[in-house]
Amino acid sequence: MSIQDLKNQVCQSIDDRKEDLLSLVQEIGAHAELGFKEIRTSSRVAAFLKELGLPVETGLAITGVKARLEGKSSGPTVAVLGELDGVISPDHPQVVKETRAAHACGHNLQIGTMLGAAIGLTCAGAGKELDGSVCFMGVPAEEFIEIEERMERRKKGEIHFLGGKQELVYQGAFDDIDMAMMAHAGTNMPHPTFLIGETGNGFIAKTIHYIGKATHAAAAPHEGINALNAAVLGINAMHAMRETFRDDDHVRVHFIITKGGDTVNSVPADVRLEAYVRGRSMDAINGTHTKFDRAFRSGGDAVGAKTEIVTIPGYLPLACSKNMNDIFATNAAKFVPQENIVVAPHFDGSTDMGDLCHIMPAIHPYFGGVTGALHSGDFRVVDYEAAVLLPAKVMATTVIDLLYNGAKKGRELLKAHRPLMTREEYLQTLERYFNM
Repeated sequence: MSIQDLKNQVCQSIDDRKEDLLSLVQEIGAHAELGFKEIRTSSRVAAFLKELGLPVETGLAITGVKARLEGKSSGPTVAVLGELDGVISPDHPQVVKETRAAHACGHNLQIGTMLGAAIGLTCAGAGKELDGSVCFMGVPAEEFIEIEERMERRKKGEIHFLGGKQELVYQGAFDDIDMAMMAHAGTNMPHPTFLIGETGNGFIAKTIHYIGKATHAAAAPHEGINALNAAVLGINAMHAMRETFRDDDHVRVHFIITKGGDTVNSVPADVRLEAYVRGRSMDAINGTHTKFDRAFRSGGDAVGAKTEIVTIPGYLPLACSKNMNDIFATNAAKFVPQENIVVAPHFDGSTDMGDLCHIMPAIHPYFGGVTGALHSGDFRVVDYEAAVLLPAKVMATTVIDLLYNGAKKGRELLKAHRPLMTREEYLQTLERYFNM
């Protein structure tokens, strides 16, 4: 079969099952779950993949799912990923009130793109024409949230790292994978569009705990040590550092107070914050987080509070494979006008696809069909074909290019690729942050 005939059959198979696929995407969208707790979502994804006749592994990094389509002979393995978790978004119309979880980042759409690619490649019998294999993976916990809770789970040995792809790498779930791809919803992109992602910020996380001394806030404030004042001073000291950030480093530092005290009538003695320190490179992140520690320690020193700062490995900067991006963009041009395929600007947010980019060729393009900002109550899907079916077809046809004809393009890509880190170096890098 010619490569174009195979691509046509794969795309037709996706169209043939689009009603089932979009129904599942919308159902998952109405029942968002937070990271490492995506029990319902994981079971739906596993059941769908099993219905396609694929062997399925479950329970990876607690809720992860992995299915494999074997080709006709050995060759590279390409992973197509979709993220299982929602984000906390209390004002989203589809929020789950008990958990405040919502798919305000479009991860249900990503699941649809991954499952759509699985439909096309499986139902069209593409395995008989490809050399290598394809893994379809539902991955947990991309949103780096609920840090305190996840640190407790780490202490109990339930997880080792706080992000889903990190944990899957740690557990060896990517050991048999050579390259990976995932498509993500864009921001305010209502029309069929693709942004070709190239770079993005990485980050490390921080927890800050100020321990003061509680006394009566009105009768004896002079006998207390106000931990909330320490936090305010630390925040302002960090703000005073912002003029030292280089524009080219894309540094972002932001934080929330997760506990501001116990009662208004007592001097706050237990105040806690969570924070991210982001940057375009690990050097920028490392240079900033030492400033961060100095600033927040100064707040405790000023009022005499004890300051405890814990550094937690976040995500590495995004560094997508140019060769894979070129193949993806060429396939995207078969479905949308060339002017609707744009190289994305540097992404100031972060994703654990950056971690995979450091150890293998990987890409993270963005698709349209959505309006509103990510992580906001305004995020909406306005075109499910643009947001699910089109990226599914582009990823599936990209897989075909990589694995067709003896996997010639895939082998060439791997031969030319120079990983930024080995798996062992990557894991050692993350562990070092835990030991700071």
